[in-house]
Amino acid sequence: MMSIESLFIPQTLPLKSSSVDRTARKSTWASLKSPKFQRGPSRIRSFSAKSSLGFENGGFKQVPNGVGEKDGVIIVDHGSRRKESNLMLNEFVALFREKSGYPIVEPAHMELAEPSIKDAFGLCVQRGANRVIVSPFFLFPGRHWYQDIPLLTADAAKDHPGVSYIITAPLGLHELLVDVMNDRIKHCLSHVAGDADECAACAGTSKCKLYGLVDVIKT
Repeated sequence: MMSIESLFIPQTLPLKSSSVDRTARKSTWASLKSPKFQRGPSRIRSFSAKSSLGFENGGFKQVPNGVGEKDGVIIVDHGSRRKESNLMLNEFVALFREKSGYPIVEPAHMELAEPSIKDAFGLCVQRGANRVIVSPFFLFPGRHWYQDIPLLTADAAKDHPGVSYIITAPLGLHELLVDVMNDRIKHCLSHVAGDADECAACAGTSKCKLYGLVDVIKT
């Protein structure tokens, strides 16, 4: 059964410097209302550096409510003992960096693999970031989001006084995830039908197949 924390997200997550906001767990919770997004490929194509970055004198400048040249973005997942799973985060980060145009984007794993959040935080600062945006690659809010990631990020920030950070909400009930899920289902069914190769998620595992079929021998 889905827990109550999976259905709600806090209204705000304040910027913090190098200490954990001890009142985070007492935040006011509000029901998540999915905004109406334009559907279709044009929505994806419009997501570019232009949506959050302006250009001035040939370089990036920070605009209100956007990511600028002095911002570092960390995309953090749980981490796995399976090497292939961890490498997929690197591929996603490379794709995100290319599509968004953000100059500083680093991958991180919460546990079980490197780089850690502390490593990624340090790399962002080393590359010139004075604000770090930690974005959890998680579907719904839970213990890792409201406890583990904030604690690990606060510990990383201790080594960089003066650098602020924010931990964004997880992916949540985003309308575009419906399209992602539908695309994944269609691809897997196409693979089972012999019309498509295994996707990167299960390549080499042979796990994308129909189970429970009984072969009928015709005589």
